[in-house]
Amino acid sequence: MPLRLYNTLTKQKEDFVPADPTRVTFYTCGLTVYDYGHIGNFRSFLAADVLRRWVESPLCDLSDGRGGVNHGPRAVVHVMNVTDVGHMTDDAEGGESGEDRMAVAGKRLLEAKKSGKLPAGVEIDPRDPYAIAKFYTDCFVADAKKLGLKVVIDAEKDPTLMPRATANVAGMIKVVERLIARGHAYCVGEPGSRVVYFRVKSFAPYGRLSGNTLDALREGEGGRVSSANQSNKEHPADFLLWKEDPTHIMKWDSPWGAGYPGWHIECTVMSARRLLGDGVFESLLARPTAGDAIIDLHSGGEDNIFPHHECEIAQSCGAFCADPSHGTFSRSWFHPRFLMVEGAKMSKSKGNFFTAQDMFARGISAAALRLELIKTHYRSNANFTMQGLADNQRIIDRWRRVADAGPAGGPEFLEQARGDEAARAFADALNDDLNIASAIATVNGWINQIGTPTPRHAALMRMFDGVLGVVDLDRGQSTQTELALFAPGVEPSAKVEELLRRRREARAAKDFKASDAIRDELAAMGYAIKDAPGGKVEVRRA
Repeated sequence: MPLRLYNTLTKQKEDFVPADPTRVTFYTCGLTVYDYGHIGNFRSFLAADVLRRWVESPLCDLSDGRGGVNHGPRAVVHVMNVTDVGHMTDDAEGGESGEDRMAVAGKRLLEAKKSGKLPAGVEIDPRDPYAIAKFYTDCFVADAKKLGLKVVIDAEKDPTLMPRATANVAGMIKVVERLIARGHAYCVGEPGSRVVYFRVKSFAPYGRLSGNTLDALREGEGGRVSSANQSNKEHPADFLLWKEDPTHIMKWDSPWGAGYPGWHIECTVMSARRLLGDGVFESLLARPTAGDAIIDLHSGGEDNIFPHHECEIAQSCGAFCADPSHGTFSRSWFHPRFLMVEGAKMSKSKGNFFTAQDMFARGISAAALRLELIKTHYRSNANFTMQGLADNQRIIDRWRRVADAGPAGGPEFLEQARGDEAARAFADALNDDLNIASAIATVNGWINQIGTPTPRHAALMRMFDGVLGVVDLDRGQSTQTELALFAPGVEPSAKVEELLRRRREARAAKDFKASDAIRDELAAMGYAIKDAPGGKVEVRRA
């Protein structure tokens, strides 16, 4: 069957039907770069990465919307923004309340600088928001590349795939002007304190994505519509598009005074400009579509559903659709759920809040971390555990042994692969709303049956890993000692060395019972050994 995805907007699994099944457009809400990316952030980003990899895979089939099927591989144009302005600590109204997160980051970095806790070699002016954004963006990019996030890797060659909000303010102003002209937005306040709001009553389907309809959104309900800024609004749920504020840390001139954009308007502009092109973006503002979706896929963590994506749909349809009430902006909305840590909600106060850098500093491999973050179905709360990381490394070592048995298969291998029973099961799992757990179980069951891997097995494993993305991550180098060849990721151990020395002596004395006992002892310690050419012993995780 072709790929079926759960669409948050329609609340059901449905065939994923892009406008062009050979070229899929995909936008992911990225990081607000005022701190390091934590493992919960990366759970969401990596779920989107797996989806992107699967849509690109030669094994993935898509419905063409006319009763036919389009076979992979295909191109995916994947864009992920960087939010470096306009996101406040209280996001209830999209940038009107609380404190600028870049200012918060500046205070934190200033304190770290005073106390000598900045990372070695880091020179940064905590008063410069652009320097703050660059520092945390660079940290995120380094972590994301280690974890195999393809959109970030692609952006090294094409930086437009990771647009910055600060570079798109002119486009945001154009969209706000159009929304005002079409009656979807209004400006209130006197010069010096003007605010532009989106008029939610102008968009009848508001609340369809999240369930927070206008009837349900009474002032203060659920803590998501505050009372602090209600006096000038037509409706409590009207949300910020632009705020005039001469004191704001980052500000731009606009028809409504020097200020900054709301959080939500950023993604409308960055997604449409990059995925459609500037020409189409400008054309849509002048001559809106009837109500067609603009892009194929839109993703973000479940915390983005409301208010961020709800507001994004409203303003995007208001700007780009002649009949906004029929618009959806994206054909499908994809929202991974939260990450738990050892069964509890991630929290700094509980001591279970980890950044990706925390994990790398503990010696956790990028491959094991990636597998831990992708192995649970994206619509289930994932439970991150240290035991899971250890188990993952053993699984990855098995996959690598198969992948290393030969090169990736060429185009001529594709038809053969499609007919393979394991490949069909792998595809069926992922076509069923990206059932990653079932896909991984298929790979492991297949490996259990193949015995000694051949180049054909290696080619299929590499096709599977084109989606899973772990085999070639952070492989490091083998470490050689006098007696052993320790596989990448396996640290040399004096205890292991001593056991290997005793085993060599036992074998020289033809005491094979003692030699086998030592092999069993190593196995109990979690090591698998294999005699290698030249007299050394290859040591891997069991």
